[in-house]
Formats: sequence, structure tokens, C-alpha cells
Amino acid sequence: MFTVELKRILIVLFGAVFNAISLNLFLIEANVYASGFTGIAQLMTSVFNDFLGIPGVSTGLILFILNIPVAILGWLKVGKGFTVYSAISVAFTTLFLELIPIMQLSEDIILNAVFGGVLGGVGVGITLKWGASTGGLDIIAMILSRMKDRPIGTYFLFINGAIIAIAGFLYEPENALYTLLTLYVTTRVIDAIHTRHEKLTAMIITSKAPELERAIHAQMVRGITTLPARGAFTQEDKNMLVMVITRYELYDLQHIISEVDPNAFTNIVQTTGIFGFFRKDG
Repeated sequence: MFTVELKRILIVLFGAVFNAISLNLFLIEANVYASGFTGIAQLMTSVFNDFLGIPGVSTGLILFILNIPVAILGWLKVGKGFTVYSAISVAFTTLFLELIPIMQLSEDIILNAVFGGVLGGVGVGITLKWGASTGGLDIIAMILSRMKDRPIGTYFLFINGAIIAIAGFLYEPENALYTLLTLYVTTRVIDAIHTRHEKLTAMIITSKAPELERAIHAQMVRGITTLPARGAFTQEDKNMLVMVITRYELYDLQHIISEVDPNAFTNIVQTTGIFGFFRKDG
């Protein structure tokens, strides 16, 4: 268990490194903005430096401050484990933003937008894949989605749209278009590494259904439907567990299955909609 958690922290650390490199070597000097709270922190730094005459305000420091109230909300509304690892991600990102020097590797703004988007997408994607997030917008959008029962993408679109509009207003309109390019590249990379769908359906074929049910219920607040199943080739009787989870719970479910029944076969599919009772406090 300790080894797994240590690996999880190391993955979060690598994700933070990618996010920091994306900002300090590509996006900041090009005035191209990342998504979510990272983009908001960039915008605030630009305003302090270019419009208020207050240089030296760190993007990493602003990002850390913005995430403090969000971490408290996440602890209360989303889940303690998820929030702890998200806080670790934010702390590491803040640290690396301070350690890695800000420089411009290329004067081509398109190269900066694309490479910044790719590296940022890798950082966010591997962090999500291992059961954490980069904080900020992920946690807020998840809470709002549960309260209003609307797609989580709606809130991403609203906040990222505001970043694009402000970038175009404060600087050249082209900067808004390059920011849009960065957000598009980031999203596609995240999709390639980890699902962005809010709800997923897991179908687990296992010969250890009772043990797996107990292990899942011990860590996750989710209902399970258990059906009899038989292998067509082996004619072996097994069970199929069917459950709907959020994307944030995918890592925990994978870990539980690998511990209880490493030979289980699991199919994860996108869930476009559900009817009936779905616990929103798990």
C-alpha cells in the first residue's frame, strides 16, 4: 500500500513538473494562457506587472493562494483523499514555478501555444489518471456539477471562455486565438491520456464477487448491481458487477480490483446520461 501511494505522489510530482515547464518556458513569455486557475493566475500576474506597475508577482504564489479556499471546499464536498493529492499537486506546481526560470525558447507564438498546450495536457492527464487533479477549476466544476446536475464541461467552457475574452481585451486579439489553440491542444492530450467524461460505467467480470463488493463499499459510496455470468469458452460460472462512477474514482476502483482480483476483466465505458438515484456525495 505504501509503495502504491509513493508512486502516486511521484506521478503527481511529474505532472507538476510538466505544468511548470509549460508555463515558464512557453506560455508566460508569449502571453498565451493555460486553462482554469493556472490561466487565471497568469492573467493576474500580467495585470499586476503590465497595468498596475507591480512587477515580480509570482504566478505560482497566486496559484497557491487561489487554491486555498478551493482545497477547503474540496475537503468538505468532494473527498479527503482526492483533495489531499490535489493539494500536493498544487504545492509541487507552485514550487517548480519558483525553481524553473522564466525564459522564451522560441519567438514563434504558435510553437509556444502548441508545445505549452501539449506539456500542460500531459501534466494534467497523468495527474488525473492517478486519482488526483491540478486543483482549482476541477474541484469547483465538480462541486457545481453536483449542485446543479449539469455537465461539468459547461463550467470549464464558461471559465476558460472568460480567460480567452480577457486575454483578447488586455492584449492583442490574436493572443485570445492562440490561447484558444493552447486550450484545444491541452484538451486533446488529456483525452488521449485520461477520460474527461464526468460519469463512467464499470462492468467487472470476477470470480470473487463478494470480496470485491465488500472492498468497493469500504472505500467508495457507490451502488453495485451483481449479475450471474458464464464464460462461453471455459463454461466457468462468474459474476458481473455493474456500477456507475465519476472519473475521479476511476483510479481508486482500478486499485481495488487489482488488489482483490488481479484476474478480473473490467470494461469501462462512457456514460452519457443516467436516470434514477445516483449518490452525489461519494
